[in-house]
Amino acid sequence: MLEIFQYAFMQKAFIAGLLIGIACSILGVFLVLRRQALIGDGLAHISFGGIACGLLFGIAPILSALVFGLAGSLGIAKLREKTPLGADAAIGIISHASLGIGIFIISISQGMNAGMLSYLFGSILSIEVSEMALSGALALLAIAFVSLFYHELIFISFDEEAAKISGTNTNFLNYSLAFLTALVVVGAMPIIGLLLSASLIVLPAASALLLKTSFKKTLFFAALFASVSVAAGLFLSYYLDTAPSGSIVLANAAIFAGIFLIGKIKK
Repeated sequence: MLEIFQYAFMQKAFIAGLLIGIACSILGVFLVLRRQALIGDGLAHISFGGIACGLLFGIAPILSALVFGLAGSLGIAKLREKTPLGADAAIGIISHASLGIGIFIISISQGMNAGMLSYLFGSILSIEVSEMALSGALALLAIAFVSLFYHELIFISFDEEAAKISGTNTNFLNYSLAFLTALVVVGAMPIIGLLLSASLIVLPAASALLLKTSFKKTLFFAALFASVSVAAGLFLSYYLDTAPSGSIVLANAAIFAGIFLIGKIKK
């Protein structure tokens, strides 16, 4: 069964997948608690516009996606801060505008080529060493951010208004969380694809929150569930010859369903 680890491309896939899963899941706990779980989907749509622009103008798609993602996260935070719109409306406005840009560019160019498909659905089995290093850097950045601002993040997750009144720099935390989410969504693009990158943000965090344990344990279980789903998805993909990204998401969904059902049975 462990023959899977004989291949260098599978070793790189496991390492990169586990690292980006940890980064996505620990940020996801705060995003789910703040009712901003859909920001991952929104940033994926925004990055799609960046990929289309990159392919059109001959720019590295991951760089153009990163620029679009960071600009989009800033736009979402600004709309949420400066207007009475909620986070969901701000995400919808910016993400659909960028998605429209991407579709418009594809329609006037040569259409959706194989390169675009690899960004949409991921290509974890062809991960490069540089992408593996990026996953590690993002995991360290996410862990460092949560460690440094742990109590402040908990405060704004449960009562942002009270945190603002108490003197917490909520704007800085909101922008930082948005920027970091944009980075991990783009970082997850080669591994699980833009269309499914948000699943690593939402599903492990939601599964961990169902356990109703302490906050530190919730973060631990979110990272654990993300890691298990990545490993299980890659095993399924290797032995059943299925798409790695879809297998990872299905493993995530199975974990959530299992925890939900066990909770119901206990009640």
